[in-house]
Amino acid sequence: MTMQDPTPAPSSEAESLRASRLAPRTWALLVLLAGLLCTAEAARRELVAVQSEARAMHRAMGRSAQERLASDLELAAQALRAMQTVFLGSDHVDQAIFDRYQENLRANERMPGHVVTAFARRHPGPSYPYELVTPLAGNEMLLGFDSASQQANLQALERARDTDTVAMSAPFPLMQYRGREGEPALGVTVRLPVYSPGRAPLTVAERRERELGALAISLRLAPTVLGALEGRILEYMHVELRDLDMPDDDGLIHASERGLQPPADAQVRLVEFGGRRWQLLLWPRAGKTSYSSVAMVALTGTVISLLLALLLWTLANTRRRAVEMGRRMGERFGESEARFRALNELLPALVLLVDARDGHISYANQAARRQLGAVIGQLLPSLFADPALGREALRVAAAGGDWSGREALMVPAQGEPFWAHASLAPVEVDGVPHVLMVANDVSEQRKLTERLGYQAAHDELTGLYNRREFERRLQKALAGLEADPSASFAVLYIDLDQFKLVNDLSGHMAGDQLLVELVQAMRSQLRPQDLLARLGGDEFGLLAPATGPMQARALAERMRHCIEDVVFPWEGRSYTVSASIGVVVADRPGATLKDILAWADSACYQAKENGRNRVQLYREDVDTTRRQGEMEWATRLRRALEEDRLLLDYQEVVPLDPEPGDHAPRVELLLRLRDEDGNVVMPGAFLPAAERYGLMPAIDRWVIRNALANADRLHPRGAGLRAFAINLSGASLEDPGLADYILGCITEYAVQPRRVCLEITETVAVRNLRRVVPVIERLRAAGCRIALDDFGAGMSSFGYLKNLPVDIIKIDGSFIRDLDSDPVSRIIVSAIAQIGHQRGLRVVAEWVDDPRMLPLLRERGVDLAQGFALHCPDRVVFQRDPVPPPR
Repeated sequence: MTMQDPTPAPSSEAESLRASRLAPRTWALLVLLAGLLCTAEAARRELVAVQSEARAMHRAMGRSAQERLASDLELAAQALRAMQTVFLGSDHVDQAIFDRYQENLRANERMPGHVVTAFARRHPGPSYPYELVTPLAGNEMLLGFDSASQQANLQALERARDTDTVAMSAPFPLMQYRGREGEPALGVTVRLPVYSPGRAPLTVAERRERELGALAISLRLAPTVLGALEGRILEYMHVELRDLDMPDDDGLIHASERGLQPPADAQVRLVEFGGRRWQLLLWPRAGKTSYSSVAMVALTGTVISLLLALLLWTLANTRRRAVEMGRRMGERFGESEARFRALNELLPALVLLVDARDGHISYANQAARRQLGAVIGQLLPSLFADPALGREALRVAAAGGDWSGREALMVPAQGEPFWAHASLAPVEVDGVPHVLMVANDVSEQRKLTERLGYQAAHDELTGLYNRREFERRLQKALAGLEADPSASFAVLYIDLDQFKLVNDLSGHMAGDQLLVELVQAMRSQLRPQDLLARLGGDEFGLLAPATGPMQARALAERMRHCIEDVVFPWEGRSYTVSASIGVVVADRPGATLKDILAWADSACYQAKENGRNRVQLYREDVDTTRRQGEMEWATRLRRALEEDRLLLDYQEVVPLDPEPGDHAPRVELLLRLRDEDGNVVMPGAFLPAAERYGLMPAIDRWVIRNALANADRLHPRGAGLRAFAINLSGASLEDPGLADYILGCITEYAVQPRRVCLEITETVAVRNLRRVVPVIERLRAAGCRIALDDFGAGMSSFGYLKNLPVDIIKIDGSFIRDLDSDPVSRIIVSAIAQIGHQRGLRVVAEWVDDPRMLPLLRERGVDLAQGFALHCPDRVVFQRDPVPPPR
C-alpha cells in the first residue's frame, strides 16, 4: 500500500479544476443576459397593447359620460311630463295630491341633485309665485317666492311656455343651499308649462293665453354631475363641463380639478337638453393607466431569468445554502412563541380564556376588550343574551365536547347587542383546565343574508312574492295535501288583458305605476292567509288555503272586479284594464306542481278565449285538451327548430295585365313543417302554439336567414326571381333588433334589397302602430318593400292606411272568395284598389281559387293575384336538394 504524494497537482490540472469551477458562473451569466433580452422585448409589446386599450377605454368613458348626463337630465323631463298630466286630468291639485305623485315618481332617489319640485301659478304682471312645493323641508322660503324675479328662471319659463316643451335655465345660485364659503350652491331649473284644459294649444299666442302656470324641478349641479359621472369616469378622467349659451363668462359648470388646462387632444362631447348646450371636455388622469401587466411581464421575465441563473449558480453552493437555511430555521423556531403571543393581541376575532372551574373570564384580547368592555373577572354566561345557552356552551366545552360554529346574541356591558359566530374548546394553562372561546361579529352578515333572502323571494317593483317563492309555497301546500287530504286549497292565475297597450302608448314608467296601483287594489281583497305573487310582467298568482270551488270563484270575481274598477290617469289619458283569471281547486292528493301550474294556465287561456275579463274554473273538456295539445306542439316546434325540420314552399304572385317584358316571377314564401315521421304539416296546426308560447320570433328569423341565404335558389328561375315575400309575425315586429337582423342578413348574403318584400298583417300593424312604423320606414329606406297583408279584415283599415308607409296592399281573401255573388265585396274591392292607386300602391288579390274571378279583378283595377287558380305552392329549390351546399 502506497501513500499519495501530498504535493500540489501539476499546473495544467489546477487550471482545469479552476475552469470547471468557473463554468456554472459563466453559464449563469449567459442565461441571465438572454432572459433579460427576451423580457425586454415582451415588455415592449405589452406596453404597446396597454396603451392601445387605454385609449379605447377613454373613448368609451367619454361616450358613457355624455349618455349618462343626458339620461339623468331626461329623468327630470319625464317627471315633469308625468306631473303635467296630473294637472290636465284634475280640476284641483292640492299639496297632498302633489306630494303623493312626487312620492310615486321617487324624484329624490332617481335624481341625485334633486332639490325641489314646485308649481308656480301665473298672476297678472306677470308674476309666478310658487304655491306647491315638495319636499317642503329645506324649501320653505320658496312658498310665495316669485320665480320671475330670477332672470335665468324667467327665461327658461318663457321658453317652455312658448314652445310647450321642457326648457332648462342657465346655471344660477340656488337660495336653499350654501356652499363651503357660505355662497349659494349653483343649480339649474327644468321647467314645463301647464295650460288650461282643452285641446293642446298650437300657436305662441294661444299658449300664452292658456297658460295657468309652470312646473319646475330644481337640480343642484354638483351632485347631478357627480351622480352621472361617478365611478370609473371620475376616477380615470379629468372632466370639465361648460354651458356654451352663457355669454357673460366662460360658462364653467363643473371641473374635477380647478386650474387645469385641457390638452389639445381632449375629448369634446355635446349634451343638448331643454334648449341649452353643455360642452363636456374629458382627458385622462396622469398615472391612472395601469401598467401592472407590463411590470408583471418585466418582473416575471426578470425573475425567471434570475431563477435560471441562480439554479446554475447553486450547483457550487448547495451545501452552504442548506447549512445556512438550517441555522435560520432554528432562530425562527426560538422566536415563534413570542410572535404567537403578539399575534393573538392583533387578531380581529374576539378571544376569551375562561377558567373551566368557575366560569370566570381570565383573559380577553384587544378585540374582545374593545367590543365587550372590561370583561375580565365576569362570568362567561353573563355575556350571552340567553345565559342558559352560555352555561350549556361552557359545560359542553369543559367536558371536552364539541361546541363550535354556533351563532349567539352577545350582550356587552356597554353598547348594542350583536350576533357572534362562536366556538369553544378545552385547553390547559399551567395545569389548570380552561375553555378558549373564539368569536366573530356576524351582525352585518346576518342583515345582508336577510336582505338577500327578501330580495330572492320578492318582486322589486310591487313587493309581492316572486315566481320562485310562489312555487315553493305551492309545493309546500301540495305536500300538506298529501299528508292531510282535507287540506284543500285554490290557485288563481291572473293575467291582465291588453296591459301591453299601456306600455306601448305611454311607456314602461306608466306601466310600472299602473301595476303598483293594481297590486294595492288586489291586496284589499285578500284574506290574511292568502298569498299573492307576481309571476311575470303582467301575470299574478294567488294561493288561497282552505278554499273550495264556490269560495275560489267568489274570490276570483272579487279580484276581477277590483282590477276592473281601477282608473289610471297618465299624460292626458285614462286607462282601465281587465283580467282573465284561471282557477284550480286542489282537493285531492296526487297532483304535482307542474300539473297545478299547467291547469291554472290552461284555465286562464280558456278565459281569454271566451272573451277576456272573466273567471274560468279548470275542468277536463275539449278546450283543455286543445290547450294541452298546443303545449305539446310547442315542445315539438322547439325540437323541429333544433333539428332544422322547417320547410318553405313558394306560391307565385301573377300580374293580371303584365307589361311587355314583365316575365320575371314574384313569389310569397309559405311555412311548412316536417314532423318526426317525415310527414308535411300545414301551418294551421302549429302556428297557434308558436304564437301562444313565444316561438314566432325564432321561426321568423329562421325563415329570414334561410330565404336570404338562398335567394337565388328559391325558384327554378334562380337569380331571375324578381321578388320574394316573407311574412312577419306581430311578436317579431315588437323585437327592437328585427330591422338590424334583416339588414345584417341582406348585407351578409349580398341580396339586392329591392328583391325583398316583407309582409305584415293589417291587424298586427294597427295594434302596434307606434312600433311598426319606425321599423318599416327603416327597412323601406334600405330598399326593401313592405306589403300590408289581409287588408280589409280590420275595423279601421282605411283610416290607418294613410299612416302606414307601405308599397303593396293585399286584399283579404274573404272579399275575393265570393266576389261574383256579393255586391258588397265588389264595392269594397273597387274602393281598396282605387285608394291604393291614389297612394301609388300596388294592389294584390289573395285566395284566387276560381279562374272566373280574374276578369272581375281586372275590371276593378287589381294589379296582381295569388291563389290556387294561378299557381299551387311548390317546395323551394334549395330544399329539394339532398344536401344543400353551403353558401
